[in-house]
Amino acid sequence: MLRTVIASTAALGLAAGCAPDSAAPVKVSALVLSSNGQYVPQEVELKTISDIVGLKGTVADLQGGARIVIDSQDPDLNNATTPEGYANALLKNAGRDVSANYISQDGVLWPADFHTWNMVTAYYSMERAYDYFRGVGNLPAADFKDPVTTYYFPEFVLADVDKDPLSDNAMYFSVLESFLVLPFDQLQRAPLAINAGVIAHEYSHRVFNLKAYNGQQFPEALTLWQQSGASPGANILKSFDEGLADYHAYGATCQTTQGGKGCDTRFFSTSFHGNVYGPITDDRDLARVDRCMDASLLSQLYNQNLSAFSGNEYRVGTLLASALYQAGEATGQRDVLLRAIVASYNDESTTTPGLYQLARATLADQSRFTLAVAASAIITHVTDLRLKEAVCNELMDHLQIPREQLVGTDPNMCPPSAAGGTTCPRLDL
Repeated sequence: MLRTVIASTAALGLAAGCAPDSAAPVKVSALVLSSNGQYVPQEVELKTISDIVGLKGTVADLQGGARIVIDSQDPDLNNATTPEGYANALLKNAGRDVSANYISQDGVLWPADFHTWNMVTAYYSMERAYDYFRGVGNLPAADFKDPVTTYYFPEFVLADVDKDPLSDNAMYFSVLESFLVLPFDQLQRAPLAINAGVIAHEYSHRVFNLKAYNGQQFPEALTLWQQSGASPGANILKSFDEGLADYHAYGATCQTTQGGKGCDTRFFSTSFHGNVYGPITDDRDLARVDRCMDASLLSQLYNQNLSAFSGNEYRVGTLLASALYQAGEATGQRDVLLRAIVASYNDESTTTPGLYQLARATLADQSRFTLAVAASAIITHVTDLRLKEAVCNELMDHLQIPREQLVGTDPNMCPPSAAGGTTCPRLDL
């Protein structure tokens, strides 16, 4: 697919031009998912760019050539005593400014090589995710802090696992307060850098960190709770982070540009497909209504340590995302629910405390930070009665949260009409 797209630029010939004008907005061609499910070149505007060659702007600052190593035997890491010191020890090579190449035609900059296509599309996708959280999420620009350093195709090594750098991934790495777009190897159809849904998912992790973790490089609740034998609070936080990232990514796909595909519950599919990777898309498809918490997963959630639970946060997160998806779609209030979710991350109100406040209040005893408590942060920020009823029903049903736990000491948490759904057989808790 990408060879065809890139080859199409050859028809532009060697159109001459001066150094590109970086004054935003800048018209460029990026790879956008069309209504037929194919990535095609589309003229877009980068509204936040300040350096079109270095791909810097208020949303992101792309850097190439970085090397990041996590090694338990690294003395620099072991001797670090502050988050900043730890981050500096990880970053073995900070990299350099990227340099994008363009061909100018009729006032539009066309990427002249593969990496420029990749980087421009990644910046555009981050800009769209930023716009989504500014618009649907109702977050002020100041809440996003400085432009996010985005390491493009860095060497990212987990030395205790493999001496070779990781590939085929994109992530928000809170320790460095940065995005990492890793090289692709097996994912040949659509690299993650051009998958707008994946970029929105990772951008959601940044927003969750900024709000639900109060911008901490090492979130206090996770750091403290994972030291216990069982870490239910940490497991729940990680599960909510993953599930809400999926739901926000879906919401971002609905804010489509003209001619785009639009709402896509299977946004992973253009990157993860085939016999090997296709099941990832199927497992994370929000539109499946038959997902239910089972007794084994629920036991692992509450009884395993965070390291042992690793991987299951995606399973619990998908249950959460699917439940919220069904509530939003059934009531026709998707964006209202998505906005309420963002508001639920951090709220100092004593009547509608946010996730950050609820976790902080239970730091000394994470067993009090249950699924019901975490879910209450979302429910209290939903004001429409019909939507609140739908959210309560879906969460009771798919996450197996008993009504009496969900309402807790607040009988008005869920309307009397919310008694749980009928999709999932009730577990004998």
